[in-house]
Amino acid sequence: MLKFILYIILGYFLFRFITGFVIPVFRTGKQIKRQFNDMQQRMEEQMRQQQAAAANNAPQAEKQSPATPVGDYIDFEEVK
Repeated sequence: MLKFILYIILGYFLFRFITGFVIPVFRTGKQIKRQFNDMQQRMEEQMRQQQAAAANNAPQAEKQSPATPVGDYIDFEEVK
């Protein structure tokens, strides 16, 4: 009879340990992993957007750089 009571008490503490510590640790681990993956996806999307914006802006900058000259440069010489 004493063994039976000890087994019940041991089972109760084991159940409390599993439900109070092991399960929350696994849930927290899954949640952290999910949040990390979400953050990584957001960062990748942001990088793609920045690269696309840079790719779209690069041809415009090249088109603007060869501007037509307003006039010829005349070297100024001082006459004494």
